[in-house]
Amino acid sequence: MKTSRKTTALAAAGVGLALALTACGGGSDGDSTNGAAGDGELAGTTITVGSKEFTESHVLGQITALALENAGAEIVDQTGISGSATVREALETGEIDIYWDYTGTAWVNYLGNTTEDLPEDLHAAVAEADAANGIAWLEPANFENAYRIAVKSDFAAEHGLATMSDAAAYGDGAGAETSLCAASEFINRDDGLPGLEEAYGIDFSPLSELDLNLIYTQIGESCNFGEVFSTDARIITNDLTVLEDDQSFFVEYAGLVTLRQETLDEHPIIAEILAPISTALTNEVVTALNGQVDNDGEEPRDVAEAWLQENGFIS
Repeated sequence: MKTSRKTTALAAAGVGLALALTACGGGSDGDSTNGAAGDGELAGTTITVGSKEFTESHVLGQITALALENAGAEIVDQTGISGSATVREALETGEIDIYWDYTGTAWVNYLGNTTEDLPEDLHAAVAEADAANGIAWLEPANFENAYRIAVKSDFAAEHGLATMSDAAAYGDGAGAETSLCAASEFINRDDGLPGLEEAYGIDFSPLSELDLNLIYTQIGESCNFGEVFSTDARIITNDLTVLEDDQSFFVEYAGLVTLRQETLDEHPIIAEILAPISTALTNEVVTALNGQVDNDGEEPRDVAEAWLQENGFIS
């Protein structure tokens, strides 16, 4: 039986303040400007690149910044903005020009749709609907970073957990503890915890609200279950089992570039520069890049630069 639970959303105190506090530059030197304009198709252009606060978004932001810088643009680095709503507002208000997001996030959180009756082509639906807001979405990359719930592998084996339906059945048992570690955004999103609990008839309790980066090591310690991202390499290093979303609750979260339409109209070459890069970003590639940061301790900009050079995208 699902019970109600009161949660508190963390509201941003304004985009300008959020940028000042959390987006002091994603490069290893902390400088908000990565490089001066040079020769190339974007020479004489200044582009502000944003990202969300988690590792993958940082890496993708640096990939974008380096690729556009290589084409001659002067880049202002505003990566590391906390929260999807905040970074989206920064795009809408022109405080940033471009960043990476996900189709499911756009469809539910920005465009106000539900997780039911999803369009067959979610990218096309998002692009068409958001055009009215002056926001453009480039073609999706070859990876999807979906929300998932994970447990320690030995816990999964002990209790026969392979799917979310298994987790719901376990939660109905006597003495079962369905404690969950999750970040604030997941706790409060309709395509996150509230909808997940309703879809599977499970009540995750007690709930521990943690910084996303702390969750992976706390599964099996502070909680039995935890929110994870499907392309996060820490799933492997922390010996976690990701539970299959067997009722297909979670929306598709294909990664792709979003930017203001006026920016794309002024510089259509941006789409041409980023298209082959998006094609090369598969689930395996993105997971490996995330692991170089989270597991090996490398800086996102260094990881991005090495990958772009190795694949011939920048010189």
